[in-house]
Parts: sequence; structure tokens; C-alpha cells
Amino acid sequence: MVSKQSIRGDAMRIDIVTLFPQACSDFLSTSIVGRAQRDGLVDINCVNPRDWTDDKHQTVDDRPFGGGPGMVLKVEPLAKCIDSIRDTAPDAKLIMTSAQGEHFTQNHAQSWSEEAHLIIVCGHYEGIDERFVELYQPIEVSIGDVVLSGGEIAALLVSDAIVRLLPGALGHADSAKEDSFSGDEKLLDHPSYTQPREFRGLHVPEILLSGDHGAIAKWRKEQRLKRTQQRRPDLLE
Repeated sequence: MVSKQSIRGDAMRIDIVTLFPQACSDFLSTSIVGRAQRDGLVDINCVNPRDWTDDKHQTVDDRPFGGGPGMVLKVEPLAKCIDSIRDTAPDAKLIMTSAQGEHFTQNHAQSWSEEAHLIIVCGHYEGIDERFVELYQPIEVSIGDVVLSGGEIAALLVSDAIVRLLPGALGHADSAKEDSFSGDEKLLDHPSYTQPREFRGLHVPEILLSGDHGAIAKWRKEQRLKRTQQRRPDLLE
């Protein structure tokens, strides 16, 4: 996604295996993820399994054995694609987006942000030939109890959550520490305010204007706990 000359030797690498790289390119070149690439913190590549097909139509899917609606991603081009990537990166962690996977959480993002190389396979159609799963045993993750037309949205969500945790990716070193689900307590974030001080009869809490950083920190922690109790009590269990 960015010039190889700008990539640092210790940069993380993420390969997104997708049939629709154009669906990812705009997102990956903007905001925090785009800046992280330009700064050489991460190298994100979109890899198309069609490049590993042998027929002139670049066929990557077929009807499911046993009948039924929809199409299934073929195992051959996908396997050749993963093998090609692993030729130079045998230890890369393999992830696959799937409605049947475990729910992706901030814990996953934190753990995977410490990896050197990730491969994220985007699921599609009625699924992927089960032999791919049996042979490569990817970590299957879901972004929620919802079915998407393709795994690109999920792969971009996973990538974004990981990249913003890389050292230097955010403008302030403590930004990620104060996010929802972060830190030891895993609480939701506190409410935030900026100018103007009053809008349509609603005022910024006076404590935030006091300049008392200790009192502000205490207020924010209280707000995080209160908001978590109200909106996500399951996190407190």
C-alpha cells in the first residue's frame, strides 16, 4: 500500500487476502492506518487469490458438493496464495474472518499488535472449502452476530484495531490506554467535550474547566465506571 522505501525494518506486515482489493485500498490509505503506513510503522498488502488460478477466467469459486444455494471459495488458489506468502514468512499468524469464529475483542487486537506478520483471509460467498480450514487451521474471528456479503469489512476492522495500537501510530502515547475496553479494568471510555462550552443549553461539566488534573482524572474514572455499569454491566463481571 505504500512505497517499500519508506518501510522500517521492524515494521509490522499485514497481508489481507481478498478477491476485492479495491474495496480495501481507500480505507487503508486514509486516517490513522494510512499515516502509520506512510510513517513506516506497518506494511499492508492486499493479495488476490485470483493471481494463483490456472484458467483464463481466474475461477476462485464453485458450486458446493451436495447441492444448495450459493458458491464456495475453492481451496486450490487460496492454498497456493497462503503458501506463497509463507515462503518468505513461515511464522506469519493466519487469521480468517468468519461468522462462525470467536468474537474479535480488544484483547485480540492488543495481542496481535505484537506480532511481526499477520495474514487475514477474507471469507466470501457461502464460505471457504473446509479443507482449507483443516489444512491451515486459521484463527477464525467474527466481528459480531451478523452475516456480511464479504469479509473485507471485518478484515479492515481487525487491521484498524491492531494498527492504532502500534507505538507511534496515534498522536498521543496515552491515547490507546484510555480507549474503551483498554487497560487493566476494561471499562468503557469516559464522555468527552470540546468547544463551545455551552450548546443548546447543555454545558461542559465544570470539573473539566477547573484545571485540577487530579480531580479531572478521578471524575473520568468515575464516569467510566458509571457508563460501564449502565451500558455494559457484563464487562464488570
